[in-house]
Amino acid sequence: MSANSWTIAAARDALRKGDITAVDLTMSCLTAIDAGDALNAFVHKTPEIALDQARAADARLATGEAPAMCGIPLGIKDLFCTKGVPSQAASNILRGFKPEYESTVTTKLFDAGAVMLGKLNMDEFAMGSSNESSCYGNAVNPWKVDDRALTPGGSSGGSAAAVAADLCLAATGTDTGGSIRQPAAFTGIVGIKPTYGRVSRWGIVAFASSLDQAGPMTKTVRDAAIFLQAMAGHDPKDSTSADIAVPDFEAALTGDIRGKVIGIPKEYRMDGMPEEIEALWQNGIAMMRDAGAEIRDISLPHTKYALPAYYVIAPAEASSNLARYDGVRYGHRAKLAQGDGITEMYEKTRAEGFGPEVQRRVMTGTYVLSAGFYDAYYNRARRVRALIKRDFDLAFAAGVDAILTPATPSSAFGLGEMANASPVEMYLNDVFTVTVNLAGLPGVAVPVGLDAKGLPLGLQLIGKPWDEAGLLNHAYVLEKAAGFVSKPRKWW
Repeated sequence: MSANSWTIAAARDALRKGDITAVDLTMSCLTAIDAGDALNAFVHKTPEIALDQARAADARLATGEAPAMCGIPLGIKDLFCTKGVPSQAASNILRGFKPEYESTVTTKLFDAGAVMLGKLNMDEFAMGSSNESSCYGNAVNPWKVDDRALTPGGSSGGSAAAVAADLCLAATGTDTGGSIRQPAAFTGIVGIKPTYGRVSRWGIVAFASSLDQAGPMTKTVRDAAIFLQAMAGHDPKDSTSADIAVPDFEAALTGDIRGKVIGIPKEYRMDGMPEEIEALWQNGIAMMRDAGAEIRDISLPHTKYALPAYYVIAPAEASSNLARYDGVRYGHRAKLAQGDGITEMYEKTRAEGFGPEVQRRVMTGTYVLSAGFYDAYYNRARRVRALIKRDFDLAFAAGVDAILTPATPSSAFGLGEMANASPVEMYLNDVFTVTVNLAGLPGVAVPVGLDAKGLPLGLQLIGKPWDEAGLLNHAYVLEKAAGFVSKPRKWW
């Protein structure tokens, strides 16, 4: 087995024993990345930086006092600002932008000795569920059916594809409405969205500031625990970052959930749900019951309003955040005709720089924030959001420890399959995930099985605020019970 296919935990142990060097591990990944160009997962390769960081990691490992992530090769989603390296959020409007600063997350990872292999593909400004809105062209799912190219999901599609195809040991992702968990489920990997405020947003290109949260995308639950440990923590540069101690997530993986209560929300049994998804869910329920957990039916009555509330709040915040891209200070600036003024410059720059999906959401957000519609749409959506959060609060207050649901309404669909569909059909991919963001809760997607076509399917566990440790332990139990070890057949 080549080193690039290792887990973080296996690589950490091998590095500490001296069975492999960080340079050799990094070279294994760089070779795999070059061979995996057909996946279009890496959009900016940084081999020189990677090898410099790997050599520094080896020197640190030689002292015997290296952190768990030291020498671990990672992919970084293009939403994270990385000093001196293109950070475009997959948008033409940021073409050529190289930050003069490092995001807090990547700073923490590099301080821990992690290695950056390059920047990963994504939906433009994280707006999408299929990675088809990227200015780089879409990433491709390493899983295939009948030679049909499939989406890796979005927005963290490049991250999911790279981890599933063993181009890197793990990758950073961000999740605004499911953008870690949906692509993780589509590609057969683990993805966790932490509690809002657990991981700093400083230096991450903003989509919807009250919903965005960074998290790890990994091959196993244990890897997610190790990775999240390095990413999490209070950051005074981020006003929404919580000053709450970070527990030892890996130590929490006891595999014992006896006596824990798993809630099963009746509202997630939706009309038209595929039989495979329902069967997968029932199988997951049986696994948790067999592990000693109590299964309890619960109600989250405002779930049906989550998607419309989300698609008011998220575009509203996006329209505000993206107002800064005007062609004046950095990024793309349109060529102007004689007589054009500042207004024409703004209009032409934004029309050229933003893709159709971003334009749609900015216009929607501007509309719901406009005079006469602010109360009718935005304030009403905010009130619904509070009710959704209250539903979860009541469930947890009644003794529920975690909630088990499907992660996605289907397995990965074909690239271009939604081209002629309405935007609402695409947005339905987030039906099981957006509630978690609206309530600010932690959620994790775990691969549990394959559908009839041989494509991965995942289940989602939702945890109490700040209880990523307990959530990961529940996910660890589910992972062990499912025994999912399938990998995509290499065709690239």
